Amino acid sequence: MADRGVDLSALPKEVRDQLAELDLELSEGDITQKGYEKKRAKLLASYIPHLPNADLSLPDVQLSPSHSADPSPSPEAPGPSTSSASRHHRAHRSGGARDERYRSDIHTEAVQAALAKHKEEKMALPMPTKRRSAFVQSPTDTCTPPDTSSASEDEGSLRRKAALSAVLAQSLQSPDYWINRSVQSSSTSSSASSTLSHGEPKTQPQPQPQPPPAASVLADVLAHTRIENSVPPDVTSSTPQERGSRVDLPPAVRGMSRGQSRSSMLDTADGVPVSSRVSTKIQQLLNTLKRPKRPPLSEFFLDDSEEIVEVPRLDPNTPKPEGRQIIPVKGEPLGVVSNWPPALQAALARWGATQAKSPALTALDITGKPLYTLTYGKLWSRSLKLAYTLLNKLGTKTEPVLQPGDRVALVYPNSDPGMFWVAFYGCLLAEVIPVPIEVPLSRQDAGSQQIGFLLGSCGVSLALTSEVCLKGLPKTPNGEIIQFKGWPRMKWVVTDTKYLTKPSKDWQPHIPTANTDTAYIEYKASKEGTVMGVAVSKISMLTHCQALTQACNYCEGETLVNVLDCKKDMGLWHGVLTSVMNRIHTITVPYSVMKACPISWVQRVHIHKARVALVKCRDLHWAMMAHKDQKDTNLSSIRMLIVADGANPWSVSSCDAFLNVFQSHGLKPEVICPCATSPEALTVAIRRPGARGAPLPARAILSMGGLSHGVIRVNTEDKNSALTVQDVGHIMPGALMCIVKPDGPPQLCKTDEIGEIVINSRAGGTMYYGLPGVTKNTFEVIPVNQAGAPIGEIPFTRTGLLGFVGPGSLVFVVGKIEGLLMVSSRRHNADDLVATALAVEPVKTVYRGRIAVFSVTVFYDERIVIVAEQRPDASEEDSFQWMSRVLQAIDSIHQVGLYCLALVPANTLPKTPLGGIHIYETKQNFLEGNLHPCNILMCPHTCVTNMPKPRQKLPVEVGPASMLVGNLVAGKRIAQATGRELGVMEDQDLIRKHQFLSEALQWRAQTDPDHVLYVLLNAKGVAVCTATCAQLHKRAEKITATLMERGGINTGDNVVLLYPPGIDLIAAFYGCLYAGVIPVTVRPPHPQNLAATLPTVRMIIDVSKAACILTTQPLMRTLRSREAAASVNVKTWPTIIDTDDLPRKRPPHIYKPPTAEMLAYLDFSVSTTGMLTGVKMSHAAVSTLCRSIKLQCELYSSRQIAICLDPYCGLGFVLWCLSSVYSGHQSILIPPLELECSLPLWLSTLSQYKIRDTFCSYSVMELCTKGLGTQTEMLKARGLNLSCVRSCVVIAEERPRLALTQSFSKLFKDIGLSPRAVSTAFGSRVNLAICLQGTSGPDPSTVYVDMKSLRHDRVRLVERGAPQSLPLMESGTILPGVRVIIVNPETRGPLGDSHLGEIWVNSPHSASGYYTIYGEESLQADHFNTRLSFGEPQTLWARTGYLGFIKRTELLDASGDRHDALFVVGSLDETLELRGLRYHPIDIETSVSRAHRSIAESAVFTWTNLLVVVAELSGSEQEALDLVPLVTNVVLEEHHLIVGVVVIVDPGVIPINSRGEKQRMHLRDSFLADQLDPIYVAYNM
Repeated sequence: MADRGVDLSALPKEVRDQLAELDLELSEGDITQKGYEKKRAKLLASYIPHLPNADLSLPDVQLSPSHSADPSPSPEAPGPSTSSASRHHRAHRSGGARDERYRSDIHTEAVQAALAKHKEEKMALPMPTKRRSAFVQSPTDTCTPPDTSSASEDEGSLRRKAALSAVLAQSLQSPDYWINRSVQSSSTSSSASSTLSHGEPKTQPQPQPQPPPAASVLADVLAHTRIENSVPPDVTSSTPQERGSRVDLPPAVRGMSRGQSRSSMLDTADGVPVSSRVSTKIQQLLNTLKRPKRPPLSEFFLDDSEEIVEVPRLDPNTPKPEGRQIIPVKGEPLGVVSNWPPALQAALARWGATQAKSPALTALDITGKPLYTLTYGKLWSRSLKLAYTLLNKLGTKTEPVLQPGDRVALVYPNSDPGMFWVAFYGCLLAEVIPVPIEVPLSRQDAGSQQIGFLLGSCGVSLALTSEVCLKGLPKTPNGEIIQFKGWPRMKWVVTDTKYLTKPSKDWQPHIPTANTDTAYIEYKASKEGTVMGVAVSKISMLTHCQALTQACNYCEGETLVNVLDCKKDMGLWHGVLTSVMNRIHTITVPYSVMKACPISWVQRVHIHKARVALVKCRDLHWAMMAHKDQKDTNLSSIRMLIVADGANPWSVSSCDAFLNVFQSHGLKPEVICPCATSPEALTVAIRRPGARGAPLPARAILSMGGLSHGVIRVNTEDKNSALTVQDVGHIMPGALMCIVKPDGPPQLCKTDEIGEIVINSRAGGTMYYGLPGVTKNTFEVIPVNQAGAPIGEIPFTRTGLLGFVGPGSLVFVVGKIEGLLMVSSRRHNADDLVATALAVEPVKTVYRGRIAVFSVTVFYDERIVIVAEQRPDASEEDSFQWMSRVLQAIDSIHQVGLYCLALVPANTLPKTPLGGIHIYETKQNFLEGNLHPCNILMCPHTCVTNMPKPRQKLPVEVGPASMLVGNLVAGKRIAQATGRELGVMEDQDLIRKHQFLSEALQWRAQTDPDHVLYVLLNAKGVAVCTATCAQLHKRAEKITATLMERGGINTGDNVVLLYPPGIDLIAAFYGCLYAGVIPVTVRPPHPQNLAATLPTVRMIIDVSKAACILTTQPLMRTLRSREAAASVNVKTWPTIIDTDDLPRKRPPHIYKPPTAEMLAYLDFSVSTTGMLTGVKMSHAAVSTLCRSIKLQCELYSSRQIAICLDPYCGLGFVLWCLSSVYSGHQSILIPPLELECSLPLWLSTLSQYKIRDTFCSYSVMELCTKGLGTQTEMLKARGLNLSCVRSCVVIAEERPRLALTQSFSKLFKDIGLSPRAVSTAFGSRVNLAICLQGTSGPDPSTVYVDMKSLRHDRVRLVERGAPQSLPLMESGTILPGVRVIIVNPETRGPLGDSHLGEIWVNSPHSASGYYTIYGEESLQADHFNTRLSFGEPQTLWARTGYLGFIKRTELLDASGDRHDALFVVGSLDETLELRGLRYHPIDIETSVSRAHRSIAESAVFTWTNLLVVVAELSGSEQEALDLVPLVTNVVLEEHHLIVGVVVIVDPGVIPINSRGEKQRMHLRDSFLADQLDPIYVAYNM
């Protein structure tokens, strides 16, 4: 930094001013840290002493700026003075909008003590990892000596400088210090405060600083950093991999058995050594989770109970109130003074006439100098003019715009109090009702919508404002004021004097005696963010002024300094209304002046010898920070220093500290008067000024534990969790007060119970204007006694303040209803939590102490969220360390767990008009994912204590012993279903002759040579290649001849076919059959992504022991290219034959297999769990499968079908290569890749060729839905018409994706697609086609099942729209010749109808086994040939590995029987076993994808019992951290699971196979091997 060794106080004034300006710019975020340093260095360049070692000058190690944990500054430690300008700005920077209300030294000390206690048992929390590119913060040099001069210089830091510089001077030589510094990357910890001894907290705390022994401070510094724990390993530095197309990643060959248990692999994280970096983090996370949670889970779990939540047992030691029932407290009687005016306007008229020269109001300019003074005469004449103008000059005589009683909005900035006063009194004189509101700054202002609600409910259509203000309002391009969001249409009237009309001689305002009509409406924002208007009647307004006059003992002609907002609350009641009644001279100090010059109000008191000052704690704090420049200030004139937010428990320390500093300036201790107010009841209580020398009122030191249970207990045991509260004096004159329970009926509290204060008084608000319903509950409360009987007739008003009545009828307030957080039936106060968070040395982390605390409801309880603004220069480590310490502090002091702690960039939280944080908007942003945090820590494991107990598996109820009668199991029909008979076909001879497909092709080539079997389309929809029966036969023969010539290839060898989707692939397949070799189709590698796709190709070639590879020239070049050599060994490929230009040769003979049981081909596929499995398909299976499809879909030679699928495995391959040759229909082939260039290709083909049956994959359907969904009008215009389509079948091996098929049907209904057309097929590895919705048979049915039961492996059908219901669609009609039964996978016994179990299948076209390298058939034999344990032991079944159930429906099938529908729920391999329950990943993923608009795709897997959620972020990277809490919330709410790790990645990272299925195990391996390059990884505690 440039200012090392510069004495700032010696600089010329203009340089100091420029520096101060710079500081301000940096703090407001108008300049970057880098720019700031550059400009600052430039300014100071000429003043730097040129010392060779200037860099080491130490006095600059400066600590914790003002709002840190430092103790109240004491007069004994004056620091070197610096220029006043820079001091003001700096103090302003470090101060803030909210923090000063919460400063308490006792509390700070408590927090530090609690943290020290924690440190002994401290666990290492894994720090979240973040991609470096994301969230660029200003660079922080971690390992250079510390320079924290960007903070403000305040006494605390200066005092600590002295103590520390000695220590640092010694420690500079020791390398340890710098190592620790680099770890913590921040200045030393500020627990210096805990070395200051305080007096006993019972007395007034007077800090006596003792120089701390150097060693202890150093120890303290080092204690904060434990190297091994504080920097968890970094997971972000992996090399970025190719992004782009989604393709198969190489599966780790994990053997091919489904039977093997995976547990052996889990121990080593699937072959990734556990020492990998991610694992260390997760290990840390597991260690932190091993700590027992606070409330032990009680041991019960009701399996079927609707109530899933664990009910917390009541702690027998909970303190209960023991006092007697409270008696209402009466205020002193309101005296009657003879010359009190009959109405407030009358007082103004009187002073305007008799004391016209007397000053009413002095306003200050931005520098704090008086701008103008309004006399009572001027105030009266201007108000009259305005009243006259409003009533007579708007509109016409016959149709005036305003009538008496109409509501009018007053829109004036704080800096122009004079205009506001005139407008307010002008309205009173015109008898229209003023509604003062804030100036709306933009269309989207936080809360402006709610202001719109207020204006609407009050029926406001006219707004008064000043010319300057009107110019500043946002306008539309043609100069009109924009329509603010949610506002009614407004007419704007400018009230500057030059636009007002002087009333005619005969006009006099009507000033009636005060009555119950509404005088004005004051706005109030509720906890939910709605803004309501509290109506104050004329009599209430007058009575309130009288009561304040009596309580504060106001005298005519006094001077009052008002720092508060004069539009509402105390600023309006004292500074505008009561002051006029008593002809007081008010000096208003607007917020903008306070920002620039925080001590201006003290100067005004001194200059004007003011008797009364009206301030908030923050003003005391700011004045204290800046007071050093004011040597000669004298505050002895003050008789009352009214502290407007004195009801905040944290105001005590501000008052004490202020007194401490200014007592030497003549401030008397007894003049500090805290008060309690509420928008509904106006002033509730105010401390009267004490007599000189009388003892000061006592403090209450309460136990926070007691408070959380709503009882008052003097804190004795643990001084860490004490709350010191000051009284707010006595209740107002003429009022009556009770304390009632805050929730439920308004029952009177006991004397030692905390409750809501309710007031009965003539001087309170009368209603929420225009909202009679809410009014009743607030303004007309009649308290009841323990028996529930009302205690009287008189209605009380709820104040929203929580408190109790202390000795001598003093009122104590401990919090507000709107800050109340009810967690597990204990009450916590948001303000208390803010105070604790601020006491954790936030200096390095929190920007201006801006912290918001609120609760969100997740999983049947409130969860506490803390959001703070992070300083622009805070380092990641600092922030994380601060967050983890806040967790510990709140945990030990409040005994409550935090759910989420988020840091957002400085200045980004929504602000209230006066610069505080708009809590409700912040909460909305959090819940909607618009908060954009830059750091986040979720701790669901510690604070969610109402989780149900994990399930213990019960023994299965159906076993071999149960009675099996006919087809009933345990009283239910056995769940089985059968397709129709394969039956005798009309061309029986043909089939008998040609039971092999190779023969069928030869026969077709002879009998119908010119019949076109295949048409291949390109992206333009042009047929680039066709194949008739004869052409296909000839091409196959050429390939056969080549295979035979090449030699070395024997009958029965495996040959790999590596072709893009097309007719070459089909020809090569039949060529292999003709040659007697066994074809293995393999998806070619992706040329742009060889590294990821080539290893899979290599693996299949190796596993299948292929003798040679048939392929095209381009692919042959790719296989041998240098790029390929980078990922596989290209020298060891088997023989590669390119089939592009083969000579015309015929083979000497065509091979005919001796039996139909011989192998026809191998079908290799990578399952979603990353298993590579090849199954053997015999000739018999192939022809029965083709025949079954032919029957189901009614395929014959004259038909055309369109196929848009990948032709490499499963049913896709069968339809592409085999079906047409068998049935003779024409197949139009559309390679799915072509759709990427031309989206409408598939649909336009259907329309152009009038296709009745088409087959596609989910990926194709998704492409069309996402890409064309919005363009149906355009497609229609092009003449696209899908009314010809009778069936559109999605080929898949998973649960039907109902949402996708439904949206596809809905979107394309406009272009003629019948809603009944879309259906799905179902196949598995053991049987490629089990279901396929054909032409006959009923439409697929949909049922709704209860997800809770599904987790218990049971099916419970519920109504549509039931909570926690999951819609499932039938997977198509069961194919001819197929039998399906539902079996319990553990006992292997059959299950009843609508029971969940494994789907077993018996069919002549099942595969004949897995093709394995070592021939370990015994392992898998049970997948293909297995028997039921009872019931029908002779039948052989194949196990599909999928869970599902069969339900008999009311529909009839073709044969007239009731139709049995098969519902597939999911693959057994994929299910997650968590908490003893079974979860299907797709269900959790569906919830996650719904959580935020920017989640494009998600995938879940488990790792060592932790649930890991990977979400792809489609939005900007700043939204990455928004997803973490939303994902955690939704999974907890809907699935009752706590997410362990949330990983945010770029779009396209989740690997997806050709069928559009997620490869979750690949993903998991990449995550553990640290190859994902995530944007952010959050470890939930």
